[in-house]
Amino acid sequence: MIPQALAAPASTSAANDPLSRACASLNPGIACRLVFDFTHSARAAELTRVFFAGPAHLVLRIGWVLLVALVVRAGAHRLIGRFSSRLRQSAESGPDRPRLVFGERRQQRAAAVASILRNAASVTIFSIAFVMILGDLGLDLAPVLASAGVLGVAIGFGAQNLVQDFLAGIFMLLEDQYGVGDVVTISDITGTVEGVSLRITRVRDIDGIVWNIRNGTIQQAGNESYGWARAVVDFPVPYHSDVTRVREQMQDAAAAMWQEPQWRDVIVERPEVWGVQDLSLDQIVLRVIARTSPMRQWAVKRELQERLLRAVGSADVSEMLPSAGEASAGEVASAGAPDAGAPDAGAPDAEAPDAGAPDAEAPDGGAMTGDDEPRAQ
Repeated sequence: MIPQALAAPASTSAANDPLSRACASLNPGIACRLVFDFTHSARAAELTRVFFAGPAHLVLRIGWVLLVALVVRAGAHRLIGRFSSRLRQSAESGPDRPRLVFGERRQQRAAAVASILRNAASVTIFSIAFVMILGDLGLDLAPVLASAGVLGVAIGFGAQNLVQDFLAGIFMLLEDQYGVGDVVTISDITGTVEGVSLRITRVRDIDGIVWNIRNGTIQQAGNESYGWARAVVDFPVPYHSDVTRVREQMQDAAAAMWQEPQWRDVIVERPEVWGVQDLSLDQIVLRVIARTSPMRQWAVKRELQERLLRAVGSADVSEMLPSAGEASAGEVASAGAPDAGAPDAGAPDAEAPDAGAPDAEAPDGGAMTGDDEPRAQ
C-alpha cells in the first residue's frame, strides 16, 4: 500500500508537468523535449510532436521494417544460391559420359528451381513486411486479413484455370519434365520449346508456327531430347544376301564411326546391330541403333546411313550384277543364235511369189480371147 501511495502522487505530478502535457507523454521524445527546452512554448512542442516527431518516428519504423526485410531476403537468396551451386557441382562431377548426357540438363533444372525459390522468398518476405507496415500506420489488421482470406477463396473459385496452370507449371519445373531447347510432343504438336513459364509453354513446330499451350491443359508430354536420344537406321539389303556377312559389315562400319574423335563425344555407347527387322519378297531390312547425346540423333542417323551404304550397299549391288565372264559368254551366245523374228536368207520367202510360176491372178499372155479369133483368121 505504501509504494502505491507514493507512486500515485509521482504520476500525478508527472502528468501535470508542462513538458508532459505539451508532448502528451510521460516520456517525451527528443525533438519535443528540445523544442520545449529552447522555446518554453507548449504550443511549439505540440506542433513538433504532431508534424515532425510523429511522422519521423513512423518513417523510421517503416525504414527499419524494410531494412530487415531486405536483409532477410538477401540471406534467403544466398542460401538458395548455395543450394543451386551444389546442384550444378553434382551435375558437373562424375564420369565424362554421364556428365555429357545429364550435366547440362541438371544445370538448367537448378537454374529454374533457384529462380522459383527466389521469387517465392521475395513475395513471402515483402508480404509480411507490408502487413507490418500497415500495422505501424495504425490500420486494424483483423478486418484486412479476413477480407484477404475471403478474396483468396473467391479468386480460387473464379480463377480455377489460372490456379491450375500455375500449379502445373510449378510441378513441371520441379520435376524437370522439359525445358527451353527441348524437342517435345504435346498432344498433336511437335516442336522445339522456346519458352517456359508458370502459366504457359511456348512451342515452335517445324513449319515455324508458335503454339502457346496452357500448362493446366497438358495431360501428357513426350520429350525427345531428355538425357539421351537414339538414332535408328533401317537398312534394306537384297533378299539373297548373306545376312551374317552383312551384319558383320554393318557392325564394323558403325564401330568405325564410333571410334572417330568427332563422333566419340556425340555417340554415347557403341552402336548395335539388332538384326532382321522386316522381310519382303525382294529385300531384308536390318536395324542398327546408336545412343546419342540429346538433339544429335538426326545427324548421327544421316552419317550412319551414308557409311552403311558405302560399306554394304555397293557390295550387294555388285553381287546382283553379272560378272565380266558371264557377260562375255552371254554376248557371244546371243550373237551366234539366229533371230527367231528375222527371215532366213537361205530359205525361200514363202510370201514372195515365184518368178518362174505364172501369176494366178494376172491374165495369161498366150491365151486368145473371143475378139482375137476373127482377126487371126
